Amino acid sequence: MRLAAISLTDPNSLTDIDMDGPNPNIKHPIPMHTRVGFLKGLVNAPNIEIGDYTYYDDPDGPDKFAEKCVLHHYPFIGDKLIIGRFCAIAEGARFIMNGANHAMSGFSTYPFNIFGHGWEKGFDPATWSQEVRGDTIVGNDVWIGMEAVIMPGVEIGHGAIVGAKSVVTHDVPPYAIVAGNAAKVVRMRFDDRTIRRLLAVAWWNWPVDKVSRNLDAIRGANISLLEAAA
Repeated sequence: MRLAAISLTDPNSLTDIDMDGPNPNIKHPIPMHTRVGFLKGLVNAPNIEIGDYTYYDDPDGPDKFAEKCVLHHYPFIGDKLIIGRFCAIAEGARFIMNGANHAMSGFSTYPFNIFGHGWEKGFDPATWSQEVRGDTIVGNDVWIGMEAVIMPGVEIGHGAIVGAKSVVTHDVPPYAIVAGNAAKVVRMRFDDRTIRRLLAVAWWNWPVDKVSRNLDAIRGANISLLEAAA
């Protein structure tokens, strides 16, 4: 839906404004605040998948998110970072991927083999591959606080909040608030029944025009109203 808006500086001029929300492919959706960027248009790595409207906020700009925030992510390992829609990622958040892991089954964790010159002889790749934890998955509508660290293979549920400087080493339930090192559940945002109803509605999967029409229900705290909009 488009509406004609009257300019505050020139009431005789009309401009069209889009009421169906911003374009998720725009790299910098807030022209006067370029530290915020929608990541879908900024990240093109084949081993990173990011949903619409998920943004990263960094005073140095969001353009280097993949280089600054996704570490030890080597294509030959095959793991993926998957982030859903409508997520908010604060400055300095880090996703540590499986390339950071060392073999831990022997007495030493030092990676002699990577330096070659004979040190690679006798190395059993299985001792390293058994440390691979799989994909790192962030659900939809997740808020990740400043300088939080997400370790390899973790799954963060829909609607969760990760506190600033937390180190997330285990899966996070949907709609949990976690904090600390290692991060632990501080509290659940809603009761179990409400969480089940929220997951059933899954508003983040709605078409953007439907999201735009129902922002009051999405931003509010009346689950019956949100269900009625589904």
